[in-house]
Amino acid sequence: MPEKAEKALKPEEPKQPRRQARGERRIAQLLQAAANVFCANGYTAASTNAIAREAHVSPGTLYQYFPNKEAIAIELGERLMHEMREAHGQAFTPRNLELPLPELLDVVVDPMIEFNCENPVFLALMHGSEIPGRIAEEHDALHASLLTRVQEVIAHYAPATPADERARVADMTFAIFKGGLGLILAAPQGPERDATVTELKNALLRYLSPLTAAPVTAPRTR
Repeated sequence: MPEKAEKALKPEEPKQPRRQARGERRIAQLLQAAANVFCANGYTAASTNAIAREAHVSPGTLYQYFPNKEAIAIELGERLMHEMREAHGQAFTPRNLELPLPELLDVVVDPMIEFNCENPVFLALMHGSEIPGRIAEEHDALHASLLTRVQEVIAHYAPATPADERARVADMTFAIFKGGLGLILAAPQGPERDATVTELKNALLRYLSPLTAAPVTAPRTR
């Protein structure tokens, strides 16, 4: 058979990897647009048309990847929670538990603040009204996991603390962090935000130090 005929009969190289890469880029583009819209308007007021406009695509293009707003929120929420689990998984380690309390606060609080500053949609989506039930369930599980980690920290520094008191202290610690985080996100990026981060660490340190009998030493400034 002539060489040209053999080439004509030879099947074309598969294009699936290229199509998959292009599809992943489009999904990332849509998710970033959704994050912007959810931050600006909240989940309830957001619409697929607004997300498509933000992504500079037609609604028809959006529907090729997501059937509705809920599907977009679920995909975005799952990716964010995966990143959050990785962030606090790297912070709450046995090695870090050997640090003095002020230094432990640095290695735990800093990555969690960094994550939320880089992903402001996390709070907007996770604490908005009418969020999809699947996201709410996964967020509740993540929240419970974080509280468990905080209780483990308290047990390490104050092993004589009863379990019910550890639970209350963990709840209060998380509430202080969440309140301070809102102030941090509202502060202008730069010296003002850095100062607010330091104030949050000071508040946590002064709350936890009496329980752990650790001397109150101001944490490092940013």
